[in-house]
Amino acid sequence: MRDEISAGGVVLFGNAILLLRKFNGDWVLPKGKIELGESHEDTALREVCEETGIKADILKYLGEIHYTYKENWDENKEVHKIVYWYLMQSKNMNTVPQKEEGFIDAKFIHIDRVVAMARYDDEKEIIKVAINEIKKLNEENK
Repeated sequence: MRDEISAGGVVLFGNAILLLRKFNGDWVLPKGKIELGESHEDTALREVCEETGIKADILKYLGEIHYTYKENWDENKEVHKIVYWYLMQSKNMNTVPQKEEGFIDAKFIHIDRVVAMARYDDEKEIIKVAINEIKKLNEENK
């Protein structure tokens, strides 16, 4: 089994979270593979910017998700993937989805609807963690 490490962001603007829509209609969070010598934080920021055009700042580490999937070209080979997630703040809502990666849309979705729109259960869970952290930050700032 091959290991793969990625990092991504739950990007907040106002009371909305950024999702990307893939060509197949699935809504997902921005994430990508860590490059040699790159920190998890730097990867998350780079991938958010590459995939969505958004320049964001990290507010807090949210946790990691582990899952296994089969290689596209070989059903007998599995990949164990770890994704490190960060809560991020965007300064604007101007998105540019990265078409080369199969993304056809990028939108900020209200926090009341974002969990229902996200395609994958593990991403739904990290969004819930992010929403709880957002609520804590809002309480602290009152």
